[in-house]
Amino acid sequence: MTMKLSIAATSFVAILLSRRQASSDAFSLPPAPVTSSCRICLPVVVNPSSSWASPSPSAASSTSHRWRRRRSSNKTFHSSFFVLDSSSSSSSDNYESIGNGVESTSTSSSPPPMPRPLFLYNSLTRTKTPFAPLNPPHVTMYTCGPTVYDSAHVGNFRAFLTYDILKRVLSYLGYSVDHVCNLTDVDDKIIRKCTLENTSLQELTLRYENQFFDDLEALNIVKARAYPRATEHIDEMARLIIDLEKQGLAYHSEEGSWYFSVSKKEGYGTRLVNLEPEQLKKGASVMTGGGGVVMRGLDDTTAAATAAAELDADEYDAEKDGVRDFCLWKAYKPQFDRDDATWDPIVELDDGNVKSIGRGRPGWHLECSAMARKYLGITIDLHAGGVDLKFPHHENEIAQSEGANGEPFCNCWIHNGFVNIGDEKMSKSKGNFFTLRTACPTPDDVRAYRYLVVSSQYRNPLSFTDAALGAAKGALKRLDKVKVMIGEALSMGVVDGDATVANGDANSNLVTAVETALANFEVAIADDLSMPRAAASLFSIVKLAETEFKRVAKADEGDVVPPLDLVGLASVQRALDEMDRVFGIFYNVPSERKGEDDRQIVNGESEVDASIIPEEVMDLVNQRSAAKDAKDWELADSLRSKITALGFSVKDVKGGAPEVSKV
Repeated sequence: MTMKLSIAATSFVAILLSRRQASSDAFSLPPAPVTSSCRICLPVVVNPSSSWASPSPSAASSTSHRWRRRRSSNKTFHSSFFVLDSSSSSSSDNYESIGNGVESTSTSSSPPPMPRPLFLYNSLTRTKTPFAPLNPPHVTMYTCGPTVYDSAHVGNFRAFLTYDILKRVLSYLGYSVDHVCNLTDVDDKIIRKCTLENTSLQELTLRYENQFFDDLEALNIVKARAYPRATEHIDEMARLIIDLEKQGLAYHSEEGSWYFSVSKKEGYGTRLVNLEPEQLKKGASVMTGGGGVVMRGLDDTTAAATAAAELDADEYDAEKDGVRDFCLWKAYKPQFDRDDATWDPIVELDDGNVKSIGRGRPGWHLECSAMARKYLGITIDLHAGGVDLKFPHHENEIAQSEGANGEPFCNCWIHNGFVNIGDEKMSKSKGNFFTLRTACPTPDDVRAYRYLVVSSQYRNPLSFTDAALGAAKGALKRLDKVKVMIGEALSMGVVDGDATVANGDANSNLVTAVETALANFEVAIADDLSMPRAAASLFSIVKLAETEFKRVAKADEGDVVPPLDLVGLASVQRALDEMDRVFGIFYNVPSERKGEDDRQIVNGESEVDASIIPEEVMDLVNQRSAAKDAKDWELADSLRSKITALGFSVKDVKGGAPEVSKV
């Protein structure tokens, strides 16, 4: 398929160029955009290739990366976590050289330029406000990672793709991002599965860690600086418990577990959600994750998220002083626990004495507070996660961190919506989930899923269907075709190998239109990651390139063939590369990645070939999506009428890409 595309595009461009007379005048290619003197030092280059030389999006990447496990002998400060090792000769791409995520490329002592403004919807304030990090352009960012007891499903990866878009937008706007993402490698589900499979904790969790990182690479997700494991930060968690005890917020039960005393933390349950505490009977916390609360006046998304969350109420509830209290440390119980999943940490106190918190294992919420404090400090700029984590997990993180440290924990909270199957959230507890390898067995499927997610509004639910995935594949096919055609046209327009363009007007209308589209794209991404509008800008310049090729192709044999506007096409190519710094869709899915043998059909729908939908219709669909995102309902209705007049229908899918079909 890819070879046919390349040959067809090459032949078409060759015909166009052969039918014109080479101009004696030559224009230099427009200069590349000036880069900032301060660059982002992330483990993976955000835009690996600006030239996109290979016509095959699934070909092997020119730069190979591998994950390796690093352990430090200094267990007090550096436990082990995953780092990225690169075979590239450039030391700047190697994780080992990154430090805090900012590395100057200039010898000048002048401060780096300030980043451009960004507006984000902050769950803490329930409003869209200007993003204001503590030390711009440096941004500290913590995200909730996977619980590595099973394969992650496509719903999980929506969260990781949201983090990726957020980081890429921050980078594009001039920020440097220091990102840490935890790995939960001990909890009730992991222990149960180890017992069921008769395997060790480390063997089970490493298996799914490796699979998780393979999937991140397949989705072209920029890696975090560190992925600390819960099991290797037990000392930090124990220290946090002692700090909470000093503040009167943690207590030790008679059975040996530690709990957070919710009644002593003012404002608990009101930071990210509006909760009304009530005296509930013992065991009521089964529905509230140990929070013992009744929800009042929640918006639909938060209410559904809280009701659907997999919560941590368990056999320890009877030990609590208050029904709303949540567990910090679970005492060892032979009937439930394993020797390789319990610890007995010793904490050095301020007076020089030591204290044991008792043999046991951490609760669900403790690890994130402890690791965020260790790697990013007392107060962080950004914390992101799925909407189902607002309560109890993120609310409990705030209570723990601010209770122990006496300072604000995080200034901006970002929450992405669910991925739905039908009308239900995709989750392992419901059994309606699909792993990435099952749902997306081919490289084209994987790229399509990435595009489906990154072109959606991150806060809305996203419906996952084969029709939606098929439409995304059709969009990528169109993008790939234009990329190849522009590359071939520019390569054939080179004169004497001196990197000059044979034809074109540097002041052409095409260049001006591309500049306008790129400006609209930048406005969209800075407006709470408005990716549907950004996608509309992306396809507007694709249409410009297609129109240019069609303009030349319409000339009859024997006529004077107008030259291709190669300067304009070069500006399209550069704009696509600029936009791809955020979208991340022009890349090579690792060829060694293997998916499941059989593709599962979602909701009984078969995959559709979106290529049968005319480009004119898809342009109208993209424009309509942008209009709806901007709440221009009159324009959206008008565009729907135009789509209908062309013989197609468009069906809105809540939170997802619209489904287009022939009437």
